[in-house]
Amino acid sequence: MQESMYRYMRVGILHFMAYPEVLKEEGSYLETLQKIAEDDFFTAVEVCEVKDDRVKEKVKKLLKTAHLSVAYCAHPKILTRSLDLNSFSQKERKKAVDQIKIAVDEAYEIGAEELIFLSGKDPGEERRDDARRLLTFSIKDICAYAKSRGDLRITLEIFDREVEKRCLIGPADEARMVAEEVRREFDNFGLLVDLSHIPLLNETPAEAILPVKDYLVHAHLGNCVLKDAQHPAYGDSHPRFGIEGGENDVEEVVKFLEVLFEVGFLNEDNPPMVSFEIKPLADESAQVVIANAKRVLREAWVRLNI
Repeated sequence: MQESMYRYMRVGILHFMAYPEVLKEEGSYLETLQKIAEDDFFTAVEVCEVKDDRVKEKVKKLLKTAHLSVAYCAHPKILTRSLDLNSFSQKERKKAVDQIKIAVDEAYEIGAEELIFLSGKDPGEERRDDARRLLTFSIKDICAYAKSRGDLRITLEIFDREVEKRCLIGPADEARMVAEEVRREFDNFGLLVDLSHIPLLNETPAEAILPVKDYLVHAHLGNCVLKDAQHPAYGDSHPRFGIEGGENDVEEVVKFLEVLFEVGFLNEDNPPMVSFEIKPLADESAQVVIANAKRVLREAWVRLNI
């Protein structure tokens, strides 16, 4: 592909995955976000909650100054609080919805255009339909709240069902069912497909993307380790591309991008966010892992034959 990738997508990165220390020590939040803001390879960034109001104001100013597109990722809020939007307990479900509504407020506050979240645990085949119905109710409630405040998009990320997160959503066909139902009432909802979750779901890029193409609004680029349960990055750990025992490298990124082009997701009229979700191992440098990802994307892009 000879044309610039920036004609077809806004290249982003998940701040709190590239710099996981921010989830433990908020003091590093601004310093590490500054590194992304200074790197003009990125035109978008995905951030998580900022608990300190003083830090939040500085984050808001930095993001605006950097001219970055911003998405708010609610995954840390959900996972650290064990929130479940499809819980069979009405109390637990309401607690989850209320927390995501707080996240909606936070997203608006920092100038984000999108809020990303994940579904709750898969209850098993016998109760799966009921759980999906409850998830749909929760999403509609959140979409209505977001719409009452502005134009924030609400995006459900598709996760694995059997390996680590064991989420209800889940396989592409079932993600489509949820999206179809929510979109009947709310146009501010969409789906996110993550390259790193595709092997965990035992899907190909085509199997993961084609069923949800009409609802796809965001994509992640990442890697996973599936075959070796003893590997330090086994499961949904988002290690660097090309790691020994991993599933994704340049070739897989090429195939993923090809399908995204095929369905019209990558486009010139409204370039979507496509973000790296990568995490350094304990003995790895975040900057080197980020450089790895940028090299992989550049190489994959020039290999594209569109």
